Amino acid sequence: MTLDQLLTEGAPPVCAILRGLRPDEAIDVGQALIDAGIRILEVPFNSPDPLVSIAAMQAAFGDVALVGGGTVLSVAAVEALHEAGGRIMVTPNTDPAVIARGAALGLELLPGFMTPTEAFAAVAAGARRIKLFPAARLGGAYVKAVKDVLPAHVGVWAVGGTGADSIADWLAAGCEGIGVGGALFKPGDDAATVRTRAREIVAAWRATKG
Repeated sequence: MTLDQLLTEGAPPVCAILRGLRPDEAIDVGQALIDAGIRILEVPFNSPDPLVSIAAMQAAFGDVALVGGGTVLSVAAVEALHEAGGRIMVTPNTDPAVIARGAALGLELLPGFMTPTEAFAAVAAGARRIKLFPAARLGGAYVKAVKDVLPAHVGVWAVGGTGADSIADWLAAGCEGIGVGGALFKPGDDAATVRTRAREIVAAWRATKG
């Protein structure tokens, strides 16, 4: 399952950032998200035993969802993510060695950038998609300005302060999608709570399609 395939199939362009997710709740939370329509699942590496959660969700949902890790900071972490079966790699920065290793292993890449210089560094290292963070602090006008100089094939995702109330604005600004963390999942949230929030985000996305 690739990100291109998911988007072509009409899946919402929403990455669930599950920071703090525990392995014992990974399947229930993952199922809740998929039930609501969200099919990109990211477990940041600063969560409890992230590789265990990633491996479990990949085994359970790998045929219908894109599962992977975030806050990937080293080449060793990239390799561990790949060994756990993760398929998407999200980073908070644009470390060329980390991005290049992810590309070499065939992972979907979503490195983080803030400036045009960082954006071009990520693209040069092999990324076809990049995430703007912290997006809410910068706004849609900033996205439009950066996209004016980026290659047309590079997809920009907004992360940080995103949710149901802003997805329409980000898509209108030219973003391919958004990553949602605290507005979707916080440590301690049960699956029912996550499902409700996910449905709200998916409904807001569908409203943008008329």
